[in-house]
Amino acid sequence: MAAVRGYRLERVRSQMADNGIDACLLFDAVNVRYATGSRNMQVFSARNPARYVLVTLEGPVILYEFTGCEHLAAELETIDEIRPAITASFVAAGNDIADRERLWAGETAAVIRQHCGPQATVGIERVNAGAAIALAAEGFAIVDAQQPVELARAIKSDEELKCVRSSLRATERAVHNLRSAIEPGLTEQQLWSVMHQAVIAQGGDYVETRLLSSGERTNPWFQEASARVIQPNELVALDTDVVGCFGYYSDFSRTFHAGPDQPTADQRELYAVAHEQVHHNMGIIAPGVSFKEYSEKAWDIPTKFEARRYYLSAHGVGMTGEYPYLYHRRDYAEAGYDGVFEPNMTICVESYIGDESGGEGVKLEQHCLVTDEGLVALSEFPFEQSLLSGA
Repeated sequence: MAAVRGYRLERVRSQMADNGIDACLLFDAVNVRYATGSRNMQVFSARNPARYVLVTLEGPVILYEFTGCEHLAAELETIDEIRPAITASFVAAGNDIADRERLWAGETAAVIRQHCGPQATVGIERVNAGAAIALAAEGFAIVDAQQPVELARAIKSDEELKCVRSSLRATERAVHNLRSAIEPGLTEQQLWSVMHQAVIAQGGDYVETRLLSSGERTNPWFQEASARVIQPNELVALDTDVVGCFGYYSDFSRTFHAGPDQPTADQRELYAVAHEQVHHNMGIIAPGVSFKEYSEKAWDIPTKFEARRYYLSAHGVGMTGEYPYLYHRRDYAEAGYDGVFEPNMTICVESYIGDESGGEGVKLEQHCLVTDEGLVALSEFPFEQSLLSGA
């Protein structure tokens, strides 16, 4: 893991240099972990600015840790100093929030001046508006750190890919448990908990969403697990969205059949169409292919499924869903942006197929790696032959 941490910190600093940034203040818990390897209350930290890291371009890396937790990252070679954080939030400061924000800005500014000079360019990706304003008043140029950090995260090292594969194998075992547990009479929540328990037992961190639905709740997509009871012969659709082993995302989607009978012709058609979309689009991605070219060549969604298409055709993935977002052809002009696929990008290729008129839907997704030869699947969980046969 030392090699992983060293590579990631160097990636951040390289992108800082390319973008003229002297210091980055990172509050996003995933970015803090990416840059330093330190992990502490990641979900809590998603909404509380109670721990953050200062990465200077040529000086130290200083972790500002949650009160009483300074010992947790003491052994990490990526961190030069650990200090207690100043929590600039209304919950922590009450009506004195403006004073707390100025205190935070003043102390942070003093450290930045010491290591980066009085006119440093400082990147921030997530902080209270009042705190950002107070820091800008200290005389720094404040810029958005999202671009350099996302670009840093986009290219994985060979050691990172070992972590990705480990996380995927653990999640696949969890999904096998879930698949084996499917039976009419269970609620969606009971079934979803089977995967969650197995993920945590194997050292995964948490599941970022609750995307498991059954029957007509599979259409439209994005309905979270509920108390609905799974009925005989329904489809059950799942998107893993697991922040798993070593903090790496395991992101693949599968749709199952609850039985006891064989799937219907309509269910098989939905599944076959989603399967075709994923594999057609996987075949387009290779080093040097532009995002625009990918969009232009991507699979044509049949008209009856177009209105409820998944909002993305593919997306980057690493420690969470990441840059880049790849859009369908019809959405590219409004939402898309260009770029180029590079070796060691990890990409999830998506499909959701559901008719606007109703009925069930199918969600499939493959977690993949861009290699010198093209795209290869990293997710090894099998597709459902009973839903493909005869389609």
